[in-house]
Amino acid sequence: MTYLDLTVNAVLTRVAQADRIGINLMRLAIAIVFLWIGALKFVPYEADSITPFVANSPVMSFFYAHPDQYKSHLTHEGQLVPAERAWQTENNTYRFSAGLGTVELTIGMLVLLDPISVSLGFLGAVLAFLTPFVTLSFLATTPEAWVPALGDAEHGFPYLSGAGRLVLKDVVILAGGLLVMADSARSLLRRRASKAVQRGAILQS
Repeated sequence: MTYLDLTVNAVLTRVAQADRIGINLMRLAIAIVFLWIGALKFVPYEADSITPFVANSPVMSFFYAHPDQYKSHLTHEGQLVPAERAWQTENNTYRFSAGLGTVELTIGMLVLLDPISVSLGFLGAVLAFLTPFVTLSFLATTPEAWVPALGDAEHGFPYLSGAGRLVLKDVVILAGGLLVMADSARSLLRRRASKAVQRGAILQS
């Protein structure tokens, strides 16, 4: 082998051994996303921004008092319109968002607890893996996920709007959640195997 071959092999070997770090970074990344966005759910502008997703969802719209009226009450991020804020309050927008934020904060904390409690970490990973199935369904139910027909030739499928692009990123959470869930499951299996060996040793003594 040449010096270049040896160098390349050494680099590839180091990279190949980085999967353990990668899984831990993925666990941290998932926790950050859930904790940060979960905390923002308690802020009115974030609660307002998810209105189209919730109002059009066949499994969530019942949380709102007037899901069919949301379009005429939307505001831009950073914009304060007292009348629309009042409508969103009456619509139950903020109470629902606070509940959703609590769920997201809980998932983020559970994922982070894996080094302390593998069982809780596994539960958090399962929930993190399942959550994108709900959010990705918004691509099928939310008209605002696609570029509207306002004159440009590129509109509708497959032209994702800003909201749609935000939702699509959850495929990364889906894949990452699966990896973290599998890692926690391996830890649980090792623990169960260790306990089984210990019980066997006690019975034999």
